[in-house]
Amino acid sequence: MPGAALHFSIPDLSNNQDGWGPTTIPDQYKDVPYAPFNKGDRVGKASDWTGQSYKYQQGRYGQRDGTGITLFNYVYEDEDNFHLVDSKPAPRPRYGQRRFQNRFQQNRRDQEQRRDGGREADRERQRQQKAQQKKGQWNNYWQDRNAPRVTYNSSVDIRPEWSVLEQIPLTALTKLHFDAGEAEDITTCGAVEWYDRVYDRLTPKQEKPLLRYESRQFFKVTTTEDPVIQRLANEDAGTVFATDAILATLMCAPRSVYGWDVVVQRVGDKLFFDKRDNSFDLLTVSETAQEPIPEEKDNINAVHSLSQEATFINQNFSQQVVVKDGKKYKFQEPNPFAAQNQELASCAYRYRKWKLDDKNVLVARCEIDSIAEIKGEETLMIVKALNEFDSKITGVDWRQKLDNQRGAVLATELKNNANKLAKWTSQALLAGAGMMKLGFVSRVAPRDHYNHVILGVQGYKPKEFAAQINLNVNNMWGILKSLVEICMKLDEGKYLLVKDPNKPLIRLYEVPGDAFDDDYVEEPLAEEEQEAVEPERKEEQDEKDADADDV
Repeated sequence: MPGAALHFSIPDLSNNQDGWGPTTIPDQYKDVPYAPFNKGDRVGKASDWTGQSYKYQQGRYGQRDGTGITLFNYVYEDEDNFHLVDSKPAPRPRYGQRRFQNRFQQNRRDQEQRRDGGREADRERQRQQKAQQKKGQWNNYWQDRNAPRVTYNSSVDIRPEWSVLEQIPLTALTKLHFDAGEAEDITTCGAVEWYDRVYDRLTPKQEKPLLRYESRQFFKVTTTEDPVIQRLANEDAGTVFATDAILATLMCAPRSVYGWDVVVQRVGDKLFFDKRDNSFDLLTVSETAQEPIPEEKDNINAVHSLSQEATFINQNFSQQVVVKDGKKYKFQEPNPFAAQNQELASCAYRYRKWKLDDKNVLVARCEIDSIAEIKGEETLMIVKALNEFDSKITGVDWRQKLDNQRGAVLATELKNNANKLAKWTSQALLAGAGMMKLGFVSRVAPRDHYNHVILGVQGYKPKEFAAQINLNVNNMWGILKSLVEICMKLDEGKYLLVKDPNKPLIRLYEVPGDAFDDDYVEEPLAEEEQEAVEPERKEEQDEKDADADDV
């Protein structure tokens, strides 16, 4: 009827406080069986009237509710009564086909059994191999733990009256960086001979015996005894003075394993890094090798014997690879250490300086061994030699690998002599050398450490070689600058930087002013003072070692 109001009845809505869905069951659905589900169950269909989707989960749902058992059992019983009726007879195979099929199937089963048996044998063999490897690893582990570790002696006898001022962990030095910039030459001294290019063509099949040059004089003068450095110090040419060998040792300290020490003298506003007598003069061999070299007196392959042999080889090799025709390249000043009527080795000295900061300027004496003309330019060179003492110990036979696998030989040397090669490279960089010649010298026989042969010579540019051996130049200068800053804060006097031979640690000791002099006598303390001082010093040393280990 037009104009009449429409009426709409609002249905009753139930509010479910505990979740969603209806709160009551309608009367028409009360007697309908219901199979419960879990939230984690995967439902593939909206409805399954046959119950096949839950055939393999019958036990799960039946255990929780009896209705599930009634529903599914009813469905399965109905399905079991259903049979497909087909009155058509099965086709008969042709004559001989059944026998061929049976034989083929039997052969295939035999092949599968053999294949499965082979696979199972391979698996069993692999399991046995893994078990043996694991057993061998554990045996090696326990052998390594139970094997006695090689301990090395300190490079200097530490006196009980010396006090420890600083302890520097070597791990902290690897994070330092500083760009020293280009060096400035102050003066040059000495004369060098020209490099003989014949040695670049040497091979293990064309080896040359290493000759001896005992008449030639080599000088290993420390910093404060150098007359040129004394003159430069009086002229205030710098505030920090050292030699290239000392600087290289400090710069490459994180790679060192053996113990070493450097004398530090604070005089006024100047700092001098010195060496003791007979220190820094011997080269190391296999210092960073995985198998440590023992310290034995009568063994020709012990630490000290190998050091003497390597030093002997380097001195003679540097003099053999130069042309001895009397022509020498002379620098500005004569050799400052030479006396009259002496046959001098081919060696020159460059005195150079670097600016560390606004207050400190480093002055160093750097050595040059030879000179060569490369691409029409006169190139300064340093000449060093690597030595092979026993291929069974080092792991690589130079006579077999040097021709075709020289990279493998060099990689082995980088692993066994990382510190020595890094120091040689840093010395070449400090001296401003354009080329570094490395010789490969081996023993004539493994048990003969007096006679040697030259198997080959390889040249490298110092900057490229530093990158090849992962030697960071800025890190080298950062280490040196940090040590200079520590020593510049000291009062005037004499100190000693000592690398612990068995720990990655450097200690700074305060020593008497006349220590390491010719007339220095170490006076022992009285027994009463020793009994009073020794426990206190030992406790203090243990605390500092513990702090260093924590760092």
